[in-house]
Amino acid sequence: MRNAGHLLQGKGPGIYHVAPDDSVLDAIREMAQRGIGAVLVMDGDALVGIISERDYARNVILKDRSSKTTKVAEIMSSPVITVQPVTTLDQCMRTITDNRVRHLPVVEDGIVVGVLSIGDLVKAVIDSQAREIEQLQNYIAG
Repeated sequence: MRNAGHLLQGKGPGIYHVAPDDSVLDAIREMAQRGIGAVLVMDGDALVGIISERDYARNVILKDRSSKTTKVAEIMSSPVITVQPVTTLDQCMRTITDNRVRHLPVVEDGIVVGVLSIGDLVKAVIDSQAREIEQLQNYIAG
Protein backbone atom coordinates (compact mmCIF):
# COMPACT_ATOMS: atom_id res chain seq x y z
CA MET A 1 0.00 0.00 0.00
CA ARG A 2 1.32 3.43 -0.93
CA ASN A 3 2.19 5.89 1.80
CA ALA A 4 3.11 9.54 2.26
CA GLY A 5 6.79 8.83 1.66
CA HIS A 6 6.05 7.23 -1.73
CA LEU A 7 3.98 10.22 -2.77
CA LEU A 8 6.70 12.67 -1.75
CA GLN A 9 9.25 10.85 -3.92
CA GLY A 10 7.30 11.91 -7.00
CA LYS A 11 6.82 15.51 -5.88
CA GLY A 12 10.38 16.71 -5.63
CA PRO A 13 12.25 18.40 -2.79
CA GLY A 14 10.37 21.72 -2.44
CA ILE A 15 9.61 22.74 1.13
CA TYR A 16 8.63 26.38 1.32
CA HIS A 17 8.51 28.29 4.57
CA VAL A 18 8.48 31.64 6.30
CA ALA A 19 9.51 32.70 9.80
CA PRO A 20 7.04 33.56 12.59
CA ASP A 21 8.23 37.18 12.61
CA ASP A 22 7.76 37.65 8.85
CA SER A 23 4.84 39.79 7.76
CA VAL A 24 1.71 38.15 6.44
CA LEU A 25 2.38 40.00 3.19
CA ASP A 26 5.71 38.13 2.88
CA ALA A 27 3.89 34.82 3.37
CA ILE A 28 1.24 35.66 0.78
CA ARG A 29 3.94 36.69 -1.69
CA GLU A 30 5.74 33.37 -1.13
CA MET A 31 2.52 31.45 -1.77
CA ALA A 32 1.75 33.45 -4.90
CA GLN A 33 5.29 33.10 -6.25
CA ARG A 34 5.27 29.32 -5.70
CA GLY A 35 1.66 28.75 -6.77
CA ILE A 36 0.77 27.11 -3.45
CA GLY A 37 -2.09 27.58 -0.99
CA ALA A 38 -0.14 27.31 2.25
CA VAL A 39 3.38 27.76 3.56
CA LEU A 40 5.06 26.27 6.60
CA VAL A 41 6.14 28.49 9.48
CA MET A 42 9.58 27.45 10.66
CA ASP A 43 11.66 28.72 13.57
CA GLY A 44 15.04 27.45 12.44
CA ASP A 45 14.48 23.75 11.78
CA ALA A 46 11.42 23.58 14.03
CA LEU A 47 7.93 23.49 12.51
CA VAL A 48 5.89 25.94 14.59
CA GLY A 49 2.88 26.57 12.37
CA ILE A 50 1.33 26.74 8.94
CA ILE A 51 -0.33 29.68 7.25
CA SER A 52 -2.83 29.26 4.43
CA GLU A 53 -4.88 31.46 2.17
CA ARG A 54 -7.83 30.56 4.41
CA ASP A 55 -5.96 31.90 7.48
CA TYR A 56 -5.25 35.09 5.56
CA ALA A 57 -8.86 35.56 4.47
CA ARG A 58 -10.33 34.89 7.90
CA ASN A 59 -7.76 36.53 10.14
CA VAL A 60 -6.51 39.48 8.11
CA ILE A 61 -9.02 40.49 5.44
CA LEU A 62 -12.21 39.88 7.42
CA LYS A 63 -10.73 41.53 10.51
CA ASP A 64 -9.53 44.54 8.51
CA ARG A 65 -5.90 44.03 9.56
CA SER A 66 -2.83 45.12 7.66
CA SER A 67 -0.92 42.48 5.71
CA LYS A 68 2.23 44.56 6.05
CA THR A 69 2.19 44.92 9.83
CA THR A 70 0.54 41.67 10.94
CA LYS A 71 3.09 38.98 11.78
CA VAL A 72 2.70 35.40 10.58
CA ALA A 73 2.79 34.18 14.20
CA GLU A 74 -0.40 36.16 14.91
CA ILE A 75 -2.55 34.24 12.42
CA MET A 76 -0.81 30.91 11.75
CA SER A 77 -2.45 27.61 12.62
CA SER A 78 -0.63 25.89 15.45
CA PRO A 79 -0.04 23.17 16.50
CA VAL A 80 0.32 21.71 13.03
CA ILE A 81 -1.34 18.44 12.12
CA THR A 82 1.36 16.24 10.60
CA VAL A 83 1.88 12.72 9.32
CA GLN A 84 4.91 10.47 8.97
CA PRO A 85 6.35 9.06 5.73
CA VAL A 86 4.94 5.62 6.66
CA THR A 87 1.38 6.96 7.00
CA THR A 88 -0.82 5.32 4.37
CA LEU A 89 -2.59 7.46 1.81
CA ASP A 90 -5.93 6.33 3.24
CA GLN A 91 -4.84 7.56 6.68
CA CYS A 92 -3.66 10.85 5.14
CA MET A 93 -7.05 11.35 3.47
CA ARG A 94 -8.83 10.56 6.72
CA THR A 95 -6.59 13.03 8.61
CA ILE A 96 -7.29 15.80 6.11
CA THR A 97 -11.04 15.10 6.18
CA ASP A 98 -11.36 14.73 9.95
CA ASN A 99 -9.34 17.87 10.69
CA ARG A 100 -10.71 19.96 7.81
CA VAL A 101 -7.25 20.93 6.57
CA ARG A 102 -5.86 21.03 3.05
CA HIS A 103 -2.13 20.55 3.69
CA LEU A 104 -0.24 17.89 5.64
CA PRO A 105 3.41 18.38 6.51
CA VAL A 106 5.26 15.06 6.52
CA VAL A 107 7.66 14.84 9.47
CA GLU A 108 10.28 12.19 10.18
CA ASP A 109 12.29 12.24 13.41
CA GLY A 110 11.21 15.83 14.05
CA ILE A 111 12.34 17.05 10.60
CA VAL A 112 9.94 18.21 7.88
CA VAL A 113 10.58 16.10 4.78
CA GLY A 114 7.74 17.41 2.61
CA VAL A 115 4.16 18.62 2.40
CA LEU A 116 1.18 16.87 0.85
CA SER A 117 -1.86 18.79 -0.33
CA ILE A 118 -5.36 17.48 -0.69
CA GLY A 119 -4.79 17.74 -4.45
CA ASP A 120 -1.76 15.45 -4.22
CA LEU A 121 -3.80 12.88 -2.33
CA VAL A 122 -6.84 13.03 -4.60
CA LYS A 123 -4.62 12.62 -7.66
CA ALA A 124 -2.94 9.58 -6.08
CA VAL A 125 -6.30 7.99 -5.30
CA ILE A 126 -7.58 8.61 -8.84
CA ASP A 127 -4.38 7.16 -10.35
CA SER A 128 -4.64 4.10 -8.11
CA GLN A 129 -8.26 3.53 -9.05
CA ALA A 130 -7.46 3.88 -12.76
CA ARG A 131 -4.73 1.21 -12.43
CA GLU A 132 -7.14 -1.14 -10.64
CA ILE A 133 -9.82 -0.65 -13.30
CA GLU A 134 -7.31 -1.34 -16.06
CA GLN A 135 -6.13 -4.52 -14.32
CA LEU A 136 -9.71 -5.72 -13.87
CA GLN A 137 -10.53 -5.01 -17.52
CA ASN A 138 -7.44 -6.91 -18.63
CA TYR A 139 -8.40 -9.81 -16.36
CA ILE A 140 -11.94 -9.93 -17.71
CA ALA A 141 -10.80 -9.63 -21.33
CA GLY A 142 -7.93 -12.05 -20.72
